[in-house]
Amino acid sequence: MEHRIPRFTLDGVPDAEVTVHPFATEDDLGLKLTRFRHDHGGDGGHGAGGGDEVDGRADGDVVLLLHGLTSSSDIFVMPEITNLVTFLHRNGFADVWTLDFRMSSHFPYDIETRGSTLDDIAHYDYPPALAEIRRHVGERRIHVIAHCLGSLSFSMSLFGGAVDGIASLVCNSVALTPRVPAWSKVKLSFGATAFEYLLGLPYIDPRFSDAPPFSRRWLLAKAVSAFHPECREPACHMQSFMWGSGRPAMYVHRNLARETHTHERLADLNGATGVQYYRHVNKMVRAGRAVKCDLDDPRHVGLPEDYLERAAEIGTPILLLTGDRNNVFADSNIACHRILDKAAPGRHELQILPGYGHIDPIIGKNAHIDVFPRMIDFIKRQAGVSEPWQPASMRT
Repeated sequence: MEHRIPRFTLDGVPDAEVTVHPFATEDDLGLKLTRFRHDHGGDGGHGAGGGDEVDGRADGDVVLLLHGLTSSSDIFVMPEITNLVTFLHRNGFADVWTLDFRMSSHFPYDIETRGSTLDDIAHYDYPPALAEIRRHVGERRIHVIAHCLGSLSFSMSLFGGAVDGIASLVCNSVALTPRVPAWSKVKLSFGATAFEYLLGLPYIDPRFSDAPPFSRRWLLAKAVSAFHPECREPACHMQSFMWGSGRPAMYVHRNLARETHTHERLADLNGATGVQYYRHVNKMVRAGRAVKCDLDDPRHVGLPEDYLERAAEIGTPILLLTGDRNNVFADSNIACHRILDKAAPGRHELQILPGYGHIDPIIGKNAHIDVFPRMIDFIKRQAGVSEPWQPASMRT
């Protein structure tokens, strides 16, 4: 029988000292940070015995990792691959934090009737998270690596002035100009209303195939799978339906480890969600850039209507990453780099990943060879401790 990887496991970071730091948002949600510290054995890292002293070298810097919608911090600590937390530890970054914000599958918020927007995340989730990190690390440099709607919402928080003091930002798949394939535009335009009012389903779950036979959830999973002959995993089919346009949409199959591409594992890594965020993403896709969801919401009066209006003023350098087979957010980061480079020439960078899709740059079996070194190089250059890295030929 195939080994079952435990849900929410930390087996992928056995050499780290792990501490959990819960905190509350201004709008009364409980969230959590998880800190992974690693002792490099006297090389200057801040491991279990390293304390919180300021260190001017790159291995004294802090890295914060942000997941996307339906996923969680689990994507950064997967035991079946060389995961991003472990890779950072091995490359001089001994103090790594992950944030499970309100989109995380660790919490019930995604499938509750309470409807959050990306403005809520930008305004309420990131400022207290960074304040909690600062309470422990002081004035050490903080770098952020973000994925999917974590990347979009954090970019909104940074460019909207809710957070500052970020040494560098890596955005995978999308940043401030969400663009999607044509079929995804159709789903975004009608999907939320169809689910809530026609199908009567309050959320979408990759595990719908496990619902009772002939229930609405089970029938939907069967219908979706009928259009996805590329593999036998219903959870893979549902995730393509939920998030993109392709067979599959979320990743390139061959980039995943065998243990990752199983029904339970995929559903563990990318769980259920309601449709509330789809409406905000749809508004942004129509606008061609990140915009506020509700202009009349008094809670977010301090956030800009257009999050790119201050692009020239934001000093944080950004690395925009995207797979050339991104069937979720298409060429979003290519378009974003074009706008940012015009606003602040030379400040930001774009790298296209041959043979990669949307999430496989994070969870792929060879991401530690093809992708993570690009992130590390960018971060270290912002810390002034390395020369530009020349990537080897990418695997396809």
